[in-house]
Amino acid sequence: MEDHTPTKRLHTTAGALAAEDLGLILPHEHLFVDFRPSDSPGFAQASPAEFSALITPLLTAAAGAGVTAIVECTPPGLGRRADLIREVSRATGVPVALATGVYREPWVPEWVYRASDRDLEEWMVRELTEGVDASAVPAGFIKISADEEGLRAVEERVLRAAARAAVRTGALVGTHTTGGAVVLRQLEIAVAEGLPPDRFLSIHTQTLHDDGVRRAILDQGAWIEFDDVGQGPDHVTVDLVLRTLEAGYGDRVLLSHDAGWFDPALPGGGAPRPFTHLTRTFLPALRAAGVDDPTIDDVCRHNPFRAFAR
Repeated sequence: MEDHTPTKRLHTTAGALAAEDLGLILPHEHLFVDFRPSDSPGFAQASPAEFSALITPLLTAAAGAGVTAIVECTPPGLGRRADLIREVSRATGVPVALATGVYREPWVPEWVYRASDRDLEEWMVRELTEGVDASAVPAGFIKISADEEGLRAVEERVLRAAARAAVRTGALVGTHTTGGAVVLRQLEIAVAEGLPPDRFLSIHTQTLHDDGVRRAILDQGAWIEFDDVGQGPDHVTVDLVLRTLEAGYGDRVLLSHDAGWFDPALPGGGAPRPFTHLTRTFLPALRAAGVDDPTIDDVCRHNPFRAFAR
């Protein structure tokens, strides 16, 4: 009997890519971010040539270190520039998956407060299926966030809209939230909206210092991400990875740098951190700690694809 099961693909600036098209994937990086208020002079503005001059070497070095795709996690409200990213991605040959969604206050775009819940959902679906802004590149996933002390009203509205949009499209919902109780509440709400737990990702999970909270997220079938590789002593994150693997959760953990990026508030875009520490330094440290190559391949290649593909 002929198999008509649709093939899952990662939606990127290089098109919708199948698993066999990709190797190691970095699931949390940034190429362009502007944390200033959106009414600041020059917000999210950059010369394409200046942006390319800073970011092209980063992507080229990443490819040279074995990276085959990057997930760019900047949502609207933080200066997302799909047009610039699309061009530098195509020039370097490094596929980049873009984010839709809404960050937390005070970076929530003003239009979000005026939009209906249905409008928010439909906007995310359009970005996931038709393209981000005028780039014609569909978003690869939905990025949301929440205050560490608890979900604010607009953040809960965004979460519910994101969950419904993800149910319709198969997209992953990733949340930048560093309070464990808040993450669990977000997961509870998302599941109540119909989202399968394996379509939910806890970003920056290294900030959740309670192993019990991490286990509670994983036990429900959701993903966790240690994305501070290269930001501090490697042995700290190596220990987190080892404990996660030893507990039997190796099929739901992701690794990345949360590095980059071009910052238009800084002269020349600033001095971004590279995307090479994982492959050149961190993975050798994991191997030295006893993690075998098939496991590393699962964590760095298969897991990101399974998480983000749809």
